[in-house]
Amino acid sequence: MKSRLLASVALSVAVMLGATGCSMLSPQGTEVQYAPSDGVSIPDSAGAPLQLRNVFIVANKDGSAGNLIAAVVNSTKTPHTLNIQVGIGSTSIDKTLRVPANSVVSLGTADHVPLLLNGINTMPGATLPVYFQSGDAQGVTSDVPVLDGTLPYYAEFVPAAAPQG
Repeated sequence: MKSRLLASVALSVAVMLGATGCSMLSPQGTEVQYAPSDGVSIPDSAGAPLQLRNVFIVANKDGSAGNLIAAVVNSTKTPHTLNIQVGIGSTSIDKTLRVPANSVVSLGTADHVPLLLNGINTMPGATLPVYFQSGDAQGVTSDVPVLDGTLPYYAEFVPAAAPQG
């Protein structure tokens, strides 16, 4: 009688471990970090005072120009400058953005217009490598998605085509 009881307890324990053991081996979906929007979050480089969230570019149909949209977070007690470089060498586009202390600058809102990038030569649907640097940190290059104005909430950010000549 005792052996039957022990066997049934052992079988019950084995079934419970078998049924719940799958979660021990597979990663939890809630632990995976991702960008919950169309843009990308730029990984924090060591010592960088500014963090970038939901970064993307809305380009015109021919890909000649785009507006950089992002949220730039400064959680320090001093203002900092974000240096942005698109492209390399003589064809690069250099922009800077001053971010006040303890603030968030949201490019593409009523308070802060997006940064116009003329001459990106990147069609919507592609990604564009963009270099971001702030403070004493080395900086980081990230592939930023280039979108178009198909979605109604991005239509207002499509820049006019760059003038010819």
